[in-house]
Amino acid sequence: MARVLRWAIPAAAALAVPTIPANAYLFWTVPDFSGPAVRGDEPGITLPLPGARPEEVRANLVWTLRAALNVAALQCQFARPLMTVSNYNTVLSQHRDELSGAYTTLGNYFRRTKGKVWQRAFDSYTTQSYNGLSTFHAQIGFCEAAGQVGKSAIAARRGNFHGVAEQNMRKIRNALIPQRDQLIRYTYLTVPNLPLDDRCWDRKGRFRKECAQS
Repeated sequence: MARVLRWAIPAAAALAVPTIPANAYLFWTVPDFSGPAVRGDEPGITLPLPGARPEEVRANLVWTLRAALNVAALQCQFARPLMTVSNYNTVLSQHRDELSGAYTTLGNYFRRTKGKVWQRAFDSYTTQSYNGLSTFHAQIGFCEAAGQVGKSAIAARRGNFHGVAEQNMRKIRNALIPQRDQLIRYTYLTVPNLPLDDRCWDRKGRFRKECAQS
């Protein structure tokens, strides 16, 4: 379990955080990041594990959501009311056994499929997982969604972190796609195609109305 708790963010980083709801903190109207529940082996949800058994697919999903909340704890501290640091630390404590089991299961997968280089393959998997969850252009949406999902994970009973992952991993992935605030509407102005003929302009550079009618 020591390997899991290594990723805990210092508790001091979470002090003095206002208790403002995460919902709609960074947006006036939050984009719809929701999506259907997942198993974990759908394209684009987790890193593929060829030949993975059902329990390994589940562990992959659990560990990927943990990685997403870890990335949020590191990248979303500018939005303190989302409480991504304290959310993550609470998740590590509350779902300790399930996270430890997922880590062990994934280790066994890489031992089974990669042989002597399993640790290198496992480390590469971890790095790729983090890189695939890091974003710049969609950071606001990702942080908003991660704040919401973190609260859902805290509200879940012990042993059901996988249920939170099944219901919310699609939301995390959708939030990595840049989206505008739903309250903002963009209006594009149409510039009239004015004739450049000298007869349509007077000596002061004013457009003659009769040219607009022709």
